[in-house]
Amino acid sequence: MRGLFFVLAALAVIGLAFWAYQENYKTQSAIADVRELHGEIGAAHERLGMLRAEWAYLNRPDRLADLADLNFDRLGLLPLMPDAFGAVDQIIYPLPPILPITNPIELSSDALRQMENDL
Repeated sequence: MRGLFFVLAALAVIGLAFWAYQENYKTQSAIADVRELHGEIGAAHERLGMLRAEWAYLNRPDRLADLADLNFDRLGLLPLMPDAFGAVDQIIYPLPPILPITNPIELSSDALRQMENDL
């Protein structure tokens, strides 16, 4: 009986060692994937910073004013002036459409008096 117990214990240790070995390799693979993703995220941040710098460079007011002057005949753009800008509260937004009433409820003054008396 004791020999069987030792054999089963040895098999359990071997099985657990095999499981731990596989888990170790899975963990190492996951860590490598995370490192790769961090590198990709860093590269994406660098690209985003570069694109923001290019956007700021291309949207310089003096450059846009020159482009508006050069293309006035074709596009009809007006020159940029400081007084051409307004505040957000000056924008007139369209009103939402008024939906038709599909299920009207008729109210009479008698019904309203009855409701007031019940309260």
